[in-house]
Amino acid sequence: MAGERDAGRMVKYFVRSDMAVSHRQFSALKAQNGLLVNGVPVHANYPLKPGDVVTALLADAARDAAAPEDAPVNIVYEDEDIIIIDKSAPLACQCSPKQPGGTLENRLAYRFRDNPGFVFRPLNRLDKGTSGLMAAAMNAHTCRALQRQLHTQAFLREYLAVVEGPMAGEGVIDAPIAKEQAATVRRVIDAENGQRAVTHYLVERTGESRSLVRLRLETGRTHQIRVHLSHLGHPIVGDFLYGAEDARLPGRFALHSARIRFTHPINGETIERESPLPEPLAALMKD
Repeated sequence: MAGERDAGRMVKYFVRSDMAVSHRQFSALKAQNGLLVNGVPVHANYPLKPGDVVTALLADAARDAAAPEDAPVNIVYEDEDIIIIDKSAPLACQCSPKQPGGTLENRLAYRFRDNPGFVFRPLNRLDKGTSGLMAAAMNAHTCRALQRQLHTQAFLREYLAVVEGPMAGEGVIDAPIAKEQAATVRRVIDAENGQRAVTHYLVERTGESRSLVRLRLETGRTHQIRVHLSHLGHPIVGDFLYGAEDARLPGRFALHSARIRFTHPINGETIERESPLPEPLAALMKD
């Protein structure tokens, strides 16, 4: 709704700024008469009055739909704009040419099979071997608005990891990450060619052979936590790519997305959820 400060302001500036509608979306709005004030279509230069209700009718671009699969999915928060999933592991997030089925995306396609045009739009993607909380947008507009928060203090992502060896204290790992030239997936610390990557850590518990560490992401590079912990000499237990496999963790490793918090881009409320460390990972600290 337009306020006193918006008196005389063109509706196009209100929609692009206050409603965070992209240039592409706004162009589509104009072409489809999807820009409304008080329920009536208007031109982009329409001057607002205090109390005007602005509506943008956004249509999602068509995408290939994932094949629905009837399998468990744990949704811990849901509204018309956002869902938060507590993902199990090992479970891939999205379909790909190499894996068209057996993913979280397939399960969600079944869960929202009655939602016309449902598209899975994850905000914080998790590796197949990582469990825990991840948020997804239910439409393109919400997705874009949340992406603007993702690498800011407004979008909190905390992880729990069981790592090899005793650790103590807290600190910040600021080490740039690049793709390893000879590998298709593996990442390495590369001061010259890498992108800046920052991880904050706090050791919550230390044992003789392993430690439980809480980590907060400041940036979101591929495999960031896994690479940073291995760089410190404390690879995640079971991490077959940066450490060693563990027979007790088939197909996964001891990394869990434990807490997520962000500002709802539509109503401004703080959305926060926590997920406890899964028992197979907690058991690693009992040895």
